Amino acid sequence: PLQVQLINDAYNAVVDAVLGAEAELAEGTEPCAAILATLKHIRIPIVSLDVPSGWAAEAGGSGGISPDVLVSLAAPKECARRFLGRHHFVAGRFLPYDVQRKFELNPPEYPGTECVVAL
Repeated sequence: PLQVQLINDAYNAVVDAVLGAEAELAEGTEPCAAILATLKHIRIPIVSLDVPSGWAAEAGGSGGISPDVLVSLAAPKECARRFLGRHHFVAGRFLPYDVQRKFELNPPEYPGTECVVAL
């Protein structure tokens, strides 16, 4: 629902997976624009997947939302440096060694068989 009060009253958290790789193309169009505007005004925690909606993956926040939790997929993106929320996780221990080496990634140690780790 797009009604801010309804969301605040009915839910404990919102998962932000609205915009993806084509964020710049979709951000100003419907229904993404209305959803992003609503997310900017809710009071319950927001959990953003990979890159918070309205943020540029390389540059960081730019008028998008301010999530409480960020779940980076595979590795944190450059914008995660500007994340000011409470919890940051990395999910996905599925990066092949060749990819890690090519992009100079240093993934965290995942305990046991866990696929998510707190940073």
